[in-house]
Amino acid sequence: MTNTKLYRIISGTFLIAGTMIGAGMLGIPLVTAESGFIPGLLVTLLVWFFMYCTGLIFLEVTLWMPDGSNVLSISNHFLGRYGRWLSGGMFVFLYYCLMIAYFAAGGPLLAQGFGLPGLDGPWSFVVFGVIFGTIVAISPKSIDRTNIIMSVAMIASWLVLIGSGGSAVQTERLIPQNWSKIVFAMPVLFSAFGFHNIIPSLCTYLKRDRRSLRQAIFWGSLLPLIVYIIWQWLIIGAVPLEVTLQALKEGIPITDQFQSLTGSRYFVGVGRFFAFFAVVTSTLGVAFSMVDFLGDGFRIVHRSGLKRIMLCLLTFIPPLIFAMLNPHIFTVALGVAGGFGEAFLNGLLPVLILFVGKFFLGFKSHLRSLSNPLALITLAAYSIFVVALELYQLITH
Repeated sequence: MTNTKLYRIISGTFLIAGTMIGAGMLGIPLVTAESGFIPGLLVTLLVWFFMYCTGLIFLEVTLWMPDGSNVLSISNHFLGRYGRWLSGGMFVFLYYCLMIAYFAAGGPLLAQGFGLPGLDGPWSFVVFGVIFGTIVAISPKSIDRTNIIMSVAMIASWLVLIGSGGSAVQTERLIPQNWSKIVFAMPVLFSAFGFHNIIPSLCTYLKRDRRSLRQAIFWGSLLPLIVYIIWQWLIIGAVPLEVTLQALKEGIPITDQFQSLTGSRYFVGVGRFFAFFAVVTSTLGVAFSMVDFLGDGFRIVHRSGLKRIMLCLLTFIPPLIFAMLNPHIFTVALGVAGGFGEAFLNGLLPVLILFVGKFFLGFKSHLRSLSNPLALITLAAYSIFVVALELYQLITH
């Protein structure tokens, strides 16, 4: 393996991990704390395995298509124009929901973490959008470089939080189990483990090398799994349940309640920096794929210069407006994104396309266990179950 190929695999791994370890990190303990650590651990493993499987499926169908294809062209090829419209609508819905959540969390974190005067309220969202919208508008390479820096900073601050707050973990807080509550954490977990949106862009970046792509997907998704498990151990074991539930009720990230963990201003500051880096890495990953998606939809082949700037404006301005209208929409936006958008776009859609491609159009699949009808039906049924869960929550709450 050449150094260039190894670097690209590592870069792809970090891009996937950065996309997954984001605002979802700030919301997961809010929805798993009430059920307890053990139920939260098991459902986290379940959702990771599901998303890993559907990620491999989406990689397979993406490699069936020409380089540069995205969700729209893939859906159109296998499911016709109605499939294209449906998947396109769900893509816009999902990633605008995620971008709204990132703006809602990222703007205030930018102002608080860096102590910038005069950035309270709407201006914090504007500055957040201008800074990272500019990075996305410059080039994919600028996204790559910034993402690696932010990912390293995020991991470093996470390690500091674990090291500083680990002593506050109380074993008795990890023991209670309330299994009836755990299923309602699935929509937010779906948002946290979503990375499928960057697979088409990653295929181009890794020169459509199937083995390299599979390695990047495995390691890129495994790293967030480990991080999420340890993170839940820290929050559930150290933060009083009533404090976590209050954050959930107010629709704010869990890091806003870190004062109750150690009482240290230093710890709270590191928590804010961690949260900021986590949001930024996800913002870059989602915006990267959103620009490619919109370019595919408008049939813009060369996405650079003024055309790229226009695509970036379409990516950043709508979520900026929504976040300014409702700054406390963080948790709701994550749940809606996961329960509807992720479950359909990153669960049901890849399964349906693989089924049509293999059994009706005669495409050859390199996936053995995942391409048999029983596995595909099981994955599809679970996707529908999560959609029903989120719909039930919206109706009853």
